[in-house]
Amino acid sequence: MAQPIGAFIAGCQGLALSPEERAFFARSSPFGLILFRRNCQTPEQLKSLTDDFRAATGRSNAPVFIDQEGGRVQRLGPPNNAWRPYPPARAYGEAYARDPVAALRSARNVGRLMAEDLIAAGITANCVPVLDVPQPGAHEIIGSRAYSDRVELIMALARAHVAGFAEGGVLPVIKHIPGHGRARADSHLELPVVEASLAELEAVDFPPFAAMADAPMAMTAHVVYTALDRSAPATLSRKVISTIIRRRIGFQGLLMTDDLSMKALSGSYGGRTRQALAAGCDVVLHCNGEMEEMEEVAAAADVLRGKALARARAALRLRGKPRAFDRKQALKDLDFLASG
Repeated sequence: MAQPIGAFIAGCQGLALSPEERAFFARSSPFGLILFRRNCQTPEQLKSLTDDFRAATGRSNAPVFIDQEGGRVQRLGPPNNAWRPYPPARAYGEAYARDPVAALRSARNVGRLMAEDLIAAGITANCVPVLDVPQPGAHEIIGSRAYSDRVELIMALARAHVAGFAEGGVLPVIKHIPGHGRARADSHLELPVVEASLAELEAVDFPPFAAMADAPMAMTAHVVYTALDRSAPATLSRKVISTIIRRRIGFQGLLMTDDLSMKALSGSYGGRTRQALAAGCDVVLHCNGEMEEMEEVAAAADVLRGKALARARAALRLRGKPRAFDRKQALKDLDFLASG
C-alpha cells in the first residue's frame, strides 16, 4: 500500500539533501518540494537534488516547485550564469503596447523556453502567473511582477504565458488569490490590510483569477480584506476561501498557502498549519528548510485525504509531456521583450 502523502510542501537548506532531510522526506512524504536560489547551482546539480527528493518520498511524480517569474523573482538566473535571465511580467505588458500580436506570441514562447530550463532540472511546477492588479499607493512588492495595471491585459498575457509553460510540461500556480495588488505592506514583513469595498474587489481584483479558475493550483494571499473578513487574512479565513475563492471566483483546483514563515502570520507553525487547513487550504507551504519548523508543520498538516487528495491528484494529471517548439523563434521573442 502506498504511503500517505503529507499535506504540505517543504523546502530544503542547500545544494543537496542532507541525510537528515532525506530521512525526514522519507518519513513525512510531503506533497512537494519548493526550491530557492540557495538550492540552485547548475542544471546537473539541481536534477540530482530533485531526483533525490523523489527517491526519498518514493513518488516519481512528486511535484517540485519554484518561483521562476523573471525579473527580480527568478531562482534560476543572475548572478548564476548557468541559466539565462528572463524579463519580469511587466515586460510583456509593455511589449503589448508596441505590438500586441508579438507580445502574446512572446508570452507563450518565452514561457515554453523557461519551461525547458525547469524540466531539465526536474522542476515540474512554477508559481506563475502573478494575477494581482497593482493599484496606486500599493507596496512595490508586486510592482513589475504584474503583467499590467489593466485587468483585461493581465488576463490575456497570463493565459498566453501559462500556455507556454503547459506545453513545456510545467504546471502553473496562479497567485496571490484573491488579489495582492492593493496591499500597502509587504506580507513577507507584516500583515497587509486592504480596506477596499466588495464592489471594488469584484470589479478589479477578482476577475483575473476568475478568468483562470481552471488552473490546476493556486496560492493564497496573506492579506486581510476588511470587506470580506476583518478577523483573518485570506490564507486563514474560511469565509474568504469558501465564499470568495471557491464560489465567487470559482477556483476548484488545489489551493496552497503562501509561505507560512512569512511575518504576515503569527503564532506557532503548528497553529498556522492547522488554521490554514481548517480554513479550507488543501496544502500548506513552508519554504525556509528549517528542520525544527518543518517537523512541526508536518505533524500538524497530517496527510492529504478527501477532497484535498482528489484535487492534488487531479492537478498532477494535468501535467503533460513537453511538446516540440521553435526555440529559435522563442529566443527571438526573448530579444524582442528586451528591446523595449
